[in-house]
Amino acid sequence: MKNFFDEFKKFISRGSVMDLAVGVIIGGAFQAIINSLVNDIIMPLITLITGGIDFTNWFVSLDGTKYATLAAAQEAGASTLNYGVFITAVINFLLMAIVIFSIVKAMNKIAEKTKKKEEEKKPEPTAEEKLLTEIRDLLKK
Repeated sequence: MKNFFDEFKKFISRGSVMDLAVGVIIGGAFQAIINSLVNDIIMPLITLITGGIDFTNWFVSLDGTKYATLAAAQEAGASTLNYGVFITAVINFLLMAIVIFSIVKAMNKIAEKTKKKEEEKKPEPTAEEKLLTEIRDLLKK
């Protein structure tokens, strides 16, 4: 049993496990931001553009009765095929994918500019440094 705890302690104290834990926590917080962006900003704009279409009330009642809303059908205990809820989920997924793609693309651009600036700041090696590098490379052969 002691061996198990020693192995577990070694496993959990690895840097990659801690990095993963931090990534999961930050990912959860980031998900809340993306959900808010999509649900509170983008979806209302799409609703405005589409004239207020509410896909969530697009459904088929499997008992053959017509209900005004999905909530009314569910309250009556009717089985329903909720294709509008599925359409909404697909739209939300696509919007989230577009937002995440845009954020990652912007972050990559920033990282690329930062890398270029760092490369520009790197001074040209002196003649002595070049000579020492050549000598080092010759000695390696």
